[in-house]
Order: sequence, then C-alpha cells, then structure tokens
Amino acid sequence: MKQLAFVGLAHIHTPGFLAAIKKRSDVKVKAVWDHDAARANKAGTDLGISPARDVREIYEDSTIDALIICSETNRHEQLALGAAAAKKHLFVEKPLGFRATDAYAVADAIDKAGVIFSTGYFQRGQPANLFIKDHVARGTFGKITRARGSNVHSGALGGWFNTDYRWMADPSIAGCGAFGDLGTHSLDILLWWLGDVSAVTATIDTGTATYPNCDETGEGLLRFENGAIGTLAGAWDDLANPLTYLVSGTEAHAAVINGQVYFQTNRKGESSSPQPLAERELPPAKPAGFESWLNAISGQSDQALVSAREAAYRSAVMEALYQGAVQQTWVTPERRF
Repeated sequence: MKQLAFVGLAHIHTPGFLAAIKKRSDVKVKAVWDHDAARANKAGTDLGISPARDVREIYEDSTIDALIICSETNRHEQLALGAAAAKKHLFVEKPLGFRATDAYAVADAIDKAGVIFSTGYFQRGQPANLFIKDHVARGTFGKITRARGSNVHSGALGGWFNTDYRWMADPSIAGCGAFGDLGTHSLDILLWWLGDVSAVTATIDTGTATYPNCDETGEGLLRFENGAIGTLAGAWDDLANPLTYLVSGTEAHAAVINGQVYFQTNRKGESSSPQPLAERELPPAKPAGFESWLNAISGQSDQALVSAREAAYRSAVMEALYQGAVQQTWVTPERRF
C-alpha cells in the first residue's frame, strides 16, 4: 500500500480527493499539513491522524511515497520544489504555477527528480474528448480551421467562493480568476488535440463583480501553429454551458453539446449522421486527472498522466492570455522545450 500525504488542503477539490482515496485499498493518507492550523486540524480529525506541524516532517518521512499539493496557488512553487527535492511522487492541483516562470522551475525540478507526476486535467479521460482526439490524430478532419472550448458555471452567481474557498477569487493568491480557473481545463484539451500555439490574446472582465478585483468571465483567441484558430471561454457567471467543444475542418465537424457528440464528415470510410452518436460509438472512459495518478503510483501502467512540461506550458499560455487582455494585443507564450 502506498502512503500519501497532503501538503496544503485549501483547494475546492480537496474533499473529493480525500473521498476518492478512502474508496481504495492500495493507497492511504498517512499525513497532512497546511499553513492554516485550523484547516489541517479539521482534515486530521476526519482522517484520525495528527497533522504535521512542519512540512519538512513530511518531506523527511521515508515511508511516505507521494504528496498531493492542494494549497493556494501562490504556495505551489515552494511546496513542489521541496517535494521534488525529497523525490516524492507528486500531484499538484492545477494550475502548476502562478506564472510561467515558477511553473517551468517546478517542471524542471520534477523532471530532474524523475518522480511520477500529474495534475488535475481530468477531461482527457472523457469519451467525447477521446473520440475527437482519435479523429484529429487520424486526420479525419482534413485541415482543421477552428476549434472552441468552453468551461463555465454559475459559481459567482451561487457564491461558491464566499467562505472556505474565498482565496480562489483573489488573483493575488490564486494567480487568476474565473477565466484561468475554469478555462485552463478547456485549454488543456485544445492543446492536447491541436498542439502548441504561436500567439494568443483575450478579453477578460469582472462580470457581475461578485468578487471585487477578480475576473469572473473571459474569452480567449488562439492561433495554433498548425493554422487553426481557437476560442476559449471560462467563467463563473453562466447559467449553463451547453456547447463545451467544437472542432471544424475541411472534411469533418464535431461538436459536444449537452454531453452528446455530433459528428459529420465527408471523408470516405467514415460514418456520419446528423444525430448524436450513441454511447457504443464512443471509446470507453479512461481514468484521468487524480484517479490516473493514483493508479500510476500504485503500479498501473499506461495511465493518462499530464507531464510537468505540459502543465507548465498551460500556465505559460494562460499567462499570455491575461497579458493579451491587459495589453490588447497578441502575445507569444513562453516555451522552454
């Protein structure tokens, strides 16, 4: 059984991660730490363990195999560098870094340590996204001309970040607001499908201003190196999000609407219909995000992990999108590979 430790417990996904671990027999939480003693004590009580008083206790414990960093984003770099130096397998909640600079520094340390890493991009395992990924790789779309990703919800409208997770609506701590928080998931999928971008820009707004000095909505524009044009939505001000993905090319078109995949093509040998695809026509779901990382550290091979370099590049692209919004111009993301 692999022994795990939480280093930081601030993220909104922390309860879900703890619940996922409790369902498994191959991993167990041995230790927790957080700079907020009340938060650490609560988690320790729930788990029946005493929280570590100093994070170094966790780094130096040779019986702990892997660390989960769910701290505030501005603490990621320091905590992840310590974990990498201790050669612990590492899951860092997205985004990897506050900016491109710290994200790449963390990626360098993780790669040097040679540990198993991943981050919270769970959408790579969804059948609809796997279906489109396969057809992009096979060239079914012909020349891809445009693509869209949208990840929005009503978090600001519902006050989701009013209490325990208020830091997530403070860009000085989280590094971004709604556009970066949610948009990074769709950004990951678009980059996973279409490759790197040459330049990006965006328009980002405070929306309802439920959270002062924090963006609640935004729309990005991306130029992919393969010539495709991409658009990206991320927001906490939307009642619904029916159209999550779209890919359009000279020979095929795919859209994910209300979770259903619509796919049309004039390419020989490929079936096409105006009706949504049946579940049997899609690939099976795969473990992704936190689940795939738990599988990997437990010895399961061929898991859908996100490399540290991929995670850092997504931080760099998101930073460039925010810069484009401020400067009202195109920005080329920093790339160190």
